[in-house]
Formats: sequence, structure tokens, C-alpha cells
Amino acid sequence: MAKQPMLKFVQIERTMPEKRDASLRKEDFHEIYAEYAKAKAEEQASRCSQCGVPYCQTHCPLHNNIPDWLRLTASGRLEEAYELSQATNTFPEICGRICPQDRLCEGNCVIEQSGHGTVTIGAVEKYITDTAWENGWVKPAAPAQERDESVGIIGAGPGGLAAADMLRRAGIKVTVYDRYDRAGGLLTYGIPGFKLEKDVVMRRVEQLEQSGVEFVQDCDVDADIFAAIHAEHDAVIVATGVYKSRDLAMPGVGLDGIERAIDYLTASNRKSFGDAVEEFDSGRLNAEGKRVVVIGGGDTAMDCVRTAIRQGATSVKCLYRRDRANMPGSQREVANAEEEGVVFEWLSAPKGFTGEDRVNGVMVHKMRLGQPDASGRQMPEVIEGADYVEEADLVIKALGFEPEDLPTLFGQPELPVTRWGTVKAQFQTGATEMDGVYAIGDIVRGASLVVWAIRDGRDCAQAILERFDAPMAVAAE
Repeated sequence: MAKQPMLKFVQIERTMPEKRDASLRKEDFHEIYAEYAKAKAEEQASRCSQCGVPYCQTHCPLHNNIPDWLRLTASGRLEEAYELSQATNTFPEICGRICPQDRLCEGNCVIEQSGHGTVTIGAVEKYITDTAWENGWVKPAAPAQERDESVGIIGAGPGGLAAADMLRRAGIKVTVYDRYDRAGGLLTYGIPGFKLEKDVVMRRVEQLEQSGVEFVQDCDVDADIFAAIHAEHDAVIVATGVYKSRDLAMPGVGLDGIERAIDYLTASNRKSFGDAVEEFDSGRLNAEGKRVVVIGGGDTAMDCVRTAIRQGATSVKCLYRRDRANMPGSQREVANAEEEGVVFEWLSAPKGFTGEDRVNGVMVHKMRLGQPDASGRQMPEVIEGADYVEEADLVIKALGFEPEDLPTLFGQPELPVTRWGTVKAQFQTGATEMDGVYAIGDIVRGASLVVWAIRDGRDCAQAILERFDAPMAVAAE
């Protein structure tokens, strides 16, 4: 009888891949976790309990077949594990790196609930696909039959790329239009290299190009361009994401030295490509030698504080109006940031900024948590008489993102939007009330996770294929 490769969570403790020491990793933008060795990946995958109701799979937006590819990994059948992983997830090596597993699959692992420590699902997922790339198992799509239909996709972020991949596998002609000079959207310009090194994204873009996907870069879609795209293609997918930064209305907000998170992160990521970035080179979007204050408590704020550390800031502080337990960002990221020297000022909110022409401080309200609001979260309340000034040379606003006014931008007043400005689209299909126009990802959901954008892109592609009466291609190579 073959030896049971699974259910070893009692004998084997949870072990993450080795994490680089904070004193070393804060000196560069390389990823902070090493890769599992083959034996260690098999060992950690073998901790899976293979439970009858896999909550890890249920709580994954893509419903990845996690217990199955963990079992295959534990058995040394890595190519099969990759094929199974790729069948439900267009970019498993990306999700393995940046998904908040502590809030999704790993946070709902049955053995975690029983006190044995969750299976390291994200690290194993990353290992499987990185191994697949190394061994040449990842190949460009080769459709069995080319079709006459074409789809235009506006936005080259994770949702748009996922849809492009699925459509191209079925033989559909796909053209992706994007405002930036490189595809990837926030994967390329929003997420720092220490979480997602850029060659990981670029090789996926190259794979799509090799599959026959056409990219039109530096294309800022306006009314004329949208009309041309709509006329040229049999269907259009709007996958623009949300890039309009939320702002503050308070004294001093217009001072120099107060910047938007998206501008700050984009400048840093462009430098990682070796681009000439005037705003960075001039010092405006460079934290070197500065006292930095980041306002916000989400994942973007975590990206900003950890980037500032690596740029050589003299101090980095993060202001968040609630406490640690109620912050929206990943607790894993908070811990990493603290290890690297970031100071979190919990229950703190800005009330204004000091300075003449340039900011030199943030006026801070100290807060306490009061009664719950309609969502059940305790509302922050100002503690009277506890204000103070936090000295700062650079303030970064990481307050979240809102949608642009697409009906006006695209010259399509009939494009339906919600009261929040997001595009109204059908659940699962992404279809809008405009014939042949679909919308997916953050422009429908509001600012959300990469994994949800991938899910939307795949679902929308399937709906379009059904509309074209085209067979769905198998996702795995």
C-alpha cells in the first residue's frame, strides 16, 4: 500500500519560505521571500488535511482546486499540479505573491481553525508556477481554430489580461488598448517590486503577445478612440480599473510635498525599469533623506511606507484613524513594514497641514472608536484636546481610489453607472446595457483585489464566447 502523502499537519509545523532579514531587504526592491526547495514544498503541501469541505477553495474568488494541487505537489507531480492550478487561474504565480492569503484561502484553512497553523497555500502556488516556467511547461496559447470575431479590451491590468488570455485560447482576435507604455496596469506600476518583481509580469505579457494578442500602448481612450474601438470589434471590454485618487479637504492640502500614492508608486516602479523619471530625479517623488508620513491603512498605504524605507527616508510613519485590528490592509504586510522600521500611529487622523509653501507637518487628531455604524464597524471619534503636529517633509495620501467619469471620457452618456460612478454591469457576465460592451474588475466593483479582477476577466470571456457560440478552450497548456 502506498504511503499516505497528506494529513501531516500534526507531525509537521507550518514553515514559510525563508524571509530575508529586514536590515538587508530594506536596501533593495527585490522580493523578500525566497523560493521553497522541492523537498520543502512537498513537505508543506503534505500538511493539507484534504477536508471534505475545502473552505480554502470556497473562499478563493477563483475557486482554485487547492487541495488537489497540494496533493499533487506533495506527491512530486508538479507538472500536473501546475496544469490544475492554471486551469482556474490565469496568473497563479502572481496571485501566489500578492493575494492576501491571510484574508482568503489561508485564513479559512480548516487546520488553521484547529490551531495547527494554516497550510502555506500562497507560497506553494508560487513555487508550482515558478517551477513550471523554469521547466518550459508554460507555453503560449495555440488555438485549435482561428475565428473571425474580434474583441477590444480597454485596460491592460489583471482583469483585461485574464480576459485576453481566455479569448485568445479560443481563437478570438484580441486587441488590448492601454494608456501606459507597458502592459500590466497596477501589476506593473502600482505594486512595488518587493512584492512582485516586474519580470514576473513582463513574461506573462510576452506570453500573451506570442499567443497573438495585440497591444496598443500609450493609448488614452477618449470619445473618438472609443467610438473607433466600438466600431472595429464585435465586443468591447472596459477594464480600466479605478485610478482617480480620493482627496482631502482641509487646511494646507495644496502645499508642495503632499503627493498622491499612485504618482509616488508609479515613479518608483518606473525607476525600477531604468526609466528617466523627472519627478523622482528632482526629489519631488523621492523619499530619500525625508521624514515621510503616509495617510491611510490599506494595502496601497503599506506599499508606500515600505517603498519610502527603501528609498532612504529618515523616518516613515503611517497614520490610520482606526486601530490595528480594524485596518483594511494585510496584517502580514503590517508586520513586514514594522520589521523594516515603519512606525504606525493608530487612532490618528489628519486635520490639516502646516508650512508656508511646502509642507513641514501634519496636524493630527487623536481618535477613539465609538459606536458601530451601519456596517458594524466602530466609528472613529475625535478626542478633544489631544491634537498634535507630526513633522513631515513628504506626505503621501493613500486614501483609496474612485472611478473616472467614463461616460464623459468615452463620450458615451448611455454607458450606465452607479451613484458611486462605477459602471453598471451584470453579475458574472460583465454585460452592460450598451450592446456588445462589457465591464469588469475595479471599474465595476470599486477598488478591490487583483484576484477578483482575474475572476471577472475569465467570467466575462466565457460570456462573450457563449455569445459568439464559440467553444471554451482548456486553460492549461
